Amino acid sequence: MRRGLIILALTLSLIVFSLTSAQATKITIWCSEKQVDILQRLGEEFKAKYGVAVEVQYVEFGSIKPNFLTAAPQGKGADIIVGAHDWVGELVVNGLLEPIPEFKDIKQFYETSLKAFSYGGKLYGLPYAMEAIALIYNKDYVKTPPLTMESLITTAKRINTAYKGKVKGFVTSAAEFYYVAPVIFGYGGYVFKDTPAGLDVSDIGLANPGAVKGVKLWKRLVDEGLLSPGDNYQIMDSLFKEGKAAMIINGPWAVKAYKDAGVNYGVSVIPNLEAKVPAKPFVGVQGFMVNSKSPNKVLVREFLISFISTKDTMYKIYLADPRIPSRKDVLALVKDNPDIVGFTKSASNGIPMPNVPEMAAVWGAMNDALNLVVNGKATPEDALNNAVKTIKAQIKK
Repeated sequence: MRRGLIILALTLSLIVFSLTSAQATKITIWCSEKQVDILQRLGEEFKAKYGVAVEVQYVEFGSIKPNFLTAAPQGKGADIIVGAHDWVGELVVNGLLEPIPEFKDIKQFYETSLKAFSYGGKLYGLPYAMEAIALIYNKDYVKTPPLTMESLITTAKRINTAYKGKVKGFVTSAAEFYYVAPVIFGYGGYVFKDTPAGLDVSDIGLANPGAVKGVKLWKRLVDEGLLSPGDNYQIMDSLFKEGKAAMIINGPWAVKAYKDAGVNYGVSVIPNLEAKVPAKPFVGVQGFMVNSKSPNKVLVREFLISFISTKDTMYKIYLADPRIPSRKDVLALVKDNPDIVGFTKSASNGIPMPNVPEMAAVWGAMNDALNLVVNGKATPEDALNNAVKTIKAQIKK
């Protein structure tokens, strides 16, 4: 009988983290500014319930992955990092992420979000939010958002003429692959071929006929005066906040600043390229990843699965950092938020950003190609073919 009680006590300690072990253990989380406050509050809740301290450390978003790559192999750094799903491939290849086992509520999470954090058939991150760019428009200039690119072009030209250049009808980042991708993918371009066995990085579809057609459509926006070759994120963001741009393509991270600036904005799906040809933006997923070198892996997995993954906690995270929730039942709670509805519709047409290490070779090559095209220094065909050659050469190194 005594032996049975001892075994029961040990089992319970693993589940609820006995106070004795909790006093000697602390979970450390690295996250960017947007998550600090809410994770600190959740950490206090977790400590009150389980007796385990949670230390939340702010790290600038762009520094989380490189800092982790340096610290984790030495057994240092955070137990958990909060970041983007496209970090997964590089971190897994370096042996730095611990798989997350299947758990009870996993079917409540959108398949897209789980797929984004999967690599080699295993789940390496707990998703909490999805994001995709969408059309954001100023309702003072645009009463009804355009549903096709032809309509966008017509509307933008009308505004350009009516306001004599003092308000831009449409602006976005003109030569940045992330913002041009929706027209490339919408017409059938792709980065790496998606196969049942995973992404085939030897099959690159960024210069196929669909990709060329998409870039030609984008070049038309420049040729017809809607976009300037020098338009970039900063220009777009500033003009919209100042009420000097009627329509932009941007993401959910930007809307709080527009709201604070008093812009009468709305969010809608990126216009179809043609009547029945939707634009397909990249879908990014944010989530929690576990350090495979952490001495607290069992504790950390329980923290994520039994506490962070729950509907209640995910809803609290959403309220603090409003993005498309990764849980279906949380999205159902916020479906009356028009911003979330708009971004969700856009994301529903999109594709997860590739999470393989080879993706690192794509960004620079494609940005260079698009710069050449929008500045009239190369045809879409030549620029894209050269970009693919560059990507393949870098992957082989």
